[in-house]
Amino acid sequence: MMQLEGFSITEACRATGLSRAGFYRDYQEHEPLQADVELRDAIQKIAIENRFYGYRRVTAQLHHQGLAVNHKRVLRLMRIDNLLAVRKRRYVLTTDSHHPFAIYPNLVPRLVVNGINQLWVADITYIRLKAEFVYLAVILDGFSRKVVGWALDRTLAMRLTMGALGQAIGSRQPEPGLVHHSDRGLQYASAEYVEVLENNRVIPSMSRPANPYDNASCESFMKTLKREEIYANKYDDLEHLRANIGEFIEQYYNRLRLHSALGYQSPEEFEQRSESLKLDSRSATMKFFGYKVENQDEHRQRNSTATLGKGATSPPSPDPLAC
Repeated sequence: MMQLEGFSITEACRATGLSRAGFYRDYQEHEPLQADVELRDAIQKIAIENRFYGYRRVTAQLHHQGLAVNHKRVLRLMRIDNLLAVRKRRYVLTTDSHHPFAIYPNLVPRLVVNGINQLWVADITYIRLKAEFVYLAVILDGFSRKVVGWALDRTLAMRLTMGALGQAIGSRQPEPGLVHHSDRGLQYASAEYVEVLENNRVIPSMSRPANPYDNASCESFMKTLKREEIYANKYDDLEHLRANIGEFIEQYYNRLRLHSALGYQSPEEFEQRSESLKLDSRSATMKFFGYKVENQDEHRQRNSTATLGKGATSPPSPDPLAC
């Protein structure tokens, strides 16, 4: 029963000479409106800080703040205040896979990831400035969606992807057995890049031809970056862009942005909670048969069961994993 400064509704109505029906009619007319105003204020604060959040992420953020509210109500209030997220723009892919280097088999569909530094996914995109195009290479952890390495340059020279890879390896120090997944582009298939992977006992994996879904998590990050940072700002030059992208990745995306795939947690929060729950952080497991390395002078047929990393076992029928 509702209380008014220590009195029940019945006692308050008796003391003031009002009927209970009259009290509830007045309550229904005024109190819900006040509650909506308070909720709209909370929603607007979230929308200002995260201007590209849709109603689902806003609802999740409200839940994080201890407010029990239905997503339909949040959607209704965001429509009233014109706070719905900006529509996505179409994403353009740029990959040149016509080169003489080896193409490695796609290991992702049979990979079972249960911790960080078991699967990394890499990709490149272009960004248009006032007078030039520049290129961004990123590497994400497939378990937490955290950006572990990135590099920005004016050309697609090897220093672009090598810079992102060097940053990722330096910051994460992965154990042997990590799978590095990318498209079939020259920058990832080159002897120089593969040598760095092999020296760190990282296993290369590449997408199937014309199938970007094998690299979906990295594609999703690129879309988020462009929609929430690139298209929303104008940059004077490469260094201005570099500073903004660095802040977006390190301060916002990795630490604060809520991910639906992570149960509406940020990548760093997800990694910390996974560690606190003591999830199995051994290397991922995989089973494959008879794969062939393409574009080699000698084609080798392999028929084996492989275990990546120490102490891992292969499940009987693992489901395909979307990166």
